[in-house]
Amino acid sequence: MGLFQIGDRVEVLDEKLSGEVVEVSNSGITIESEDGFLMNYSPNELVKVSEAHTINVTNYEVAQVKAEKEINKKKNKPILKPKERNAPKMEVDLHINQLVNSPKGMSNHEMLNLQMDTAKRQLEFAIRKRIQKVVFIHGVGEGVLKEELKFLFGRYENVKYYDADYQKYGLGATEVYIYLSK
Repeated sequence: MGLFQIGDRVEVLDEKLSGEVVEVSNSGITIESEDGFLMNYSPNELVKVSEAHTINVTNYEVAQVKAEKEINKKKNKPILKPKERNAPKMEVDLHINQLVNSPKGMSNHEMLNLQMDTAKRQLEFAIRKRIQKVVFIHGVGEGVLKEELKFLFGRYENVKYYDADYQKYGLGATEVYIYLSK
């Protein structure tokens, strides 16, 4: 664990995110992002950067991390049962505690904006990656987020939406079907 110290500038591998180390513990490293959010990472997800923003990592270390990720990707390929083939390929959990470590200090408006930005970004990602079915998990609550999502989905001509599988999600999810152009 001695690799990172409080005050170190770090960048997150595989994410366009940087910040400062504020806590080093056995459970991981807590960084404060430039936006002021606290996030936990394991040491192998971070690289230390100097003030001049040069990354202190060798090509060998990068190759090792990439090779490790490739090994993990190959192991986790599940064999799909016929019923699961029609299951959504992508789930997006919009519960606020899934999007930030702590919503303390955030107004309802800020939380809703973050949830809607996430939903729009994930929907556009699914369209770009040609993923036909996406489930947005919004929870039941007062229904504000669900209504905002319907408004968002309604702005896309190539999208239809409906309540997701009740047995799996209850009333707290909406499934989106994306018509892919040839």
